Amino acid sequence: MTTATPPVSRPVSRGASLPLAPLVPGEPVIGQLRNLQSRRLTFFTQTMLAYRDIARFRVLNLSAHLVIHPDGVRHMLQENAKNYTKETRGFRQLRLVLGNGLVTSDGEFWLRQRRIAQPAFHKTKISGFADTMVRAAVDLAGVWEAQARRGASLDVAQEMMRVTLRIAGETLLSTDVTGDANSIGASLTSLLANANRRITAPLDLPLHWPTPANVRFRRELRVIDTVVGRIIAERRACPGEKPADLLSMLMDARDESAAPGSEAGMTNEQLRDEVMTMFLAGHETTANALAWTFYCLSKHPSAQRQLTEELDLVLNGRTPALDDVPKLAFTQMVIKESMRLYPPAWAASRRAIDDDALCGYRVPAGDIVFFSPYATHRHPDFWENPEGFDPFRFTPEQEAKRPKFAFLPFGGGPRICIGNAFAMLEVTLVLATLAQRFQLDLVPGTKVEPEPQITLRPRHGLPMTLRRRERVAGA
Repeated sequence: MTTATPPVSRPVSRGASLPLAPLVPGEPVIGQLRNLQSRRLTFFTQTMLAYRDIARFRVLNLSAHLVIHPDGVRHMLQENAKNYTKETRGFRQLRLVLGNGLVTSDGEFWLRQRRIAQPAFHKTKISGFADTMVRAAVDLAGVWEAQARRGASLDVAQEMMRVTLRIAGETLLSTDVTGDANSIGASLTSLLANANRRITAPLDLPLHWPTPANVRFRRELRVIDTVVGRIIAERRACPGEKPADLLSMLMDARDESAAPGSEAGMTNEQLRDEVMTMFLAGHETTANALAWTFYCLSKHPSAQRQLTEELDLVLNGRTPALDDVPKLAFTQMVIKESMRLYPPAWAASRRAIDDDALCGYRVPAGDIVFFSPYATHRHPDFWENPEGFDPFRFTPEQEAKRPKFAFLPFGGGPRICIGNAFAMLEVTLVLATLAQRFQLDLVPGTKVEPEPQITLRPRHGLPMTLRRRERVAGA
């Protein structure tokens, strides 16, 4: 009796039998390059409305996808996250600014850094920064008092950049960098704008080439590197008790999974990269979230009234404190709805390592996959009147009805922003401090246009008129 030889088992490529996602028509040769250079928000939103779940498009010789449906985003960021690497052109350009920090690193190196940094972002550690956040907002309110009496207008986007830069400096480095705010803020703006241009430039010129843009890039990077490097060096050389800030926590943190006797802490270079990352995440994105929130309130008087009524009731005219945050439910609903409409991290990309299946379609290995909170936050299957401003979308009952990945201002899965609790605490306390004292009204005739660079900024700033408000009688 002859026994048949069993067939050789061969791995089957995931999604191999599935069709490719529908292709968005593009221009000959360049595909969607022009849209990605100048119409990103419109292109992603129109693609979402036309295709709903996922769509495929070309950019020059690259094949790319936009995954829109929350289930597809969840699969990419959580269920099969290891298949999607950050080895994309966008992250390569961002590494020129941030180095190999938590936002830009990948694989085992990222996992080690995350383990080291995680204790510094524990809820109890973050709570200790509440007083610093409030103090910075109170000082800003003092400056605004004199301006409000004159009926002055100011650029709220710029004001929020300054206050969040101070908070980032004091909580991260125990250093007041407001004296350097103009130079640091201008350098960061220039660096991010340069990285943004390089992402969609047809030719990716090496940074060492002495073009005017490259020379300016290296100069601006030295401005920030000099400040950060000096602070790290001084902290290393300082004996005795260190300040209770994030830099000290990162310097003292150790990777518990490392082999005994090995150096499990961060090197100076790693510290520099993480500090730069925190400056971006804890300054740039938080400032944008606050600025867009003030803009939304200026456009929706009923939400403004309900917010100030809550602040008057809970705070009764005093400065907010950490214990007040859980009581400021509507305030946090306003913030979430603002971040739904104007997510600071509006889009990101990954590269598929192996073939995969997303939303019932095959994603070939090597393809670029975008996800866009800006587009997914407007998906009409999950958001009624998606362009409208309605904080009541974020009552606990409404949140429970939606897929988790329908709202992802901080990303999701294992790579969710490590500073999300820090950011929400900061935005809540700064907004509560300022909004209970002032009403900000957009200057009539102002053209407000979101600018989708690395983060979502208001392109022309947000000029607003300050008005001192009184507390609701009897509150």
